[in-house]
Amino acid sequence: MTENQEQAKTNNAFDWIVRLLKGVLVGVGFITPGLSGGVLAVVFGIYEPLMRFLGNLREKFLKNVIFFLPVGIGGMIGVVAFSAVVDYAFSNFAAQFTWLFIGFIAGTFPSLFKKSGEKGRKTWHWLLLVLVSVGMVFFMRWMETIRSVQMAPSFLNWVLSGALIGLGVVVPGMSPSNFLIYLGLYQPMASGIRQLDLGVIVPLGLGLILIVLLLARLISWLFKKYFTVMYHLILGIVIGSTIVIIPEGVSGWTIAVCAVLFVVGALISYALAKLDEKYAREDFII
Repeated sequence: MTENQEQAKTNNAFDWIVRLLKGVLVGVGFITPGLSGGVLAVVFGIYEPLMRFLGNLREKFLKNVIFFLPVGIGGMIGVVAFSAVVDYAFSNFAAQFTWLFIGFIAGTFPSLFKKSGEKGRKTWHWLLLVLVSVGMVFFMRWMETIRSVQMAPSFLNWVLSGALIGLGVVVPGMSPSNFLIYLGLYQPMASGIRQLDLGVIVPLGLGLILIVLLLARLISWLFKKYFTVMYHLILGIVIGSTIVIIPEGVSGWTIAVCAVLFVVGALISYALAKLDEKYAREDFII
């Protein structure tokens, strides 16, 4: 094996591990109330290429499957293996846990901002960014006022829950966990996933796949046609949804712990972004 072949093999290994870690974090984001797996997919550079792939499944199918395989594996690890950890952490250390994820978002923000201006930006793009950010804050504040509506666990309701999670994939900023809490399905879902209950997991998967495949082509077309607009819309969603999840009432030693976790999260995600830039294989993506 030549030196160049060894280097390529090493690069591919790093790339695979980076995408696996991103998938884990996105999966955790999907099952954490207040967070959005879609937003995390955006900030980790997964969202747009995934929508392009799902919107055009016939193009470079095998190469794209290979590219996204570690993301899918990581996502399943994040949802299944960490569901109990996330539930415990969010129930007992909500502020600290949230600041860790705010750090993850902050660490990748520079690369996301750079990406949004890749094809240039005009004054009205800045205005769009501000308006979407403010609108997202008001929307999520309004969501917090919605009263709970209890729905009984059933096959149809699990399919509906999967569809909501799918919307969380396609619509960055939407937190499926919040909706499921309002519907009274979050705890039964988390319990079913922890116990690997196929009666919960299978209909969830069906709903998720159906809604993503139905909407991915539209999202892919919008990115192709209105690249800068779409990125500024999403950037505004990221900013607004992040502002809303900032914990209130933090005091004492918890402030220091939150600050440390924020820095740790930012450094980890910044390092992931840099590794992604160095070892990325975007040529696999259509």
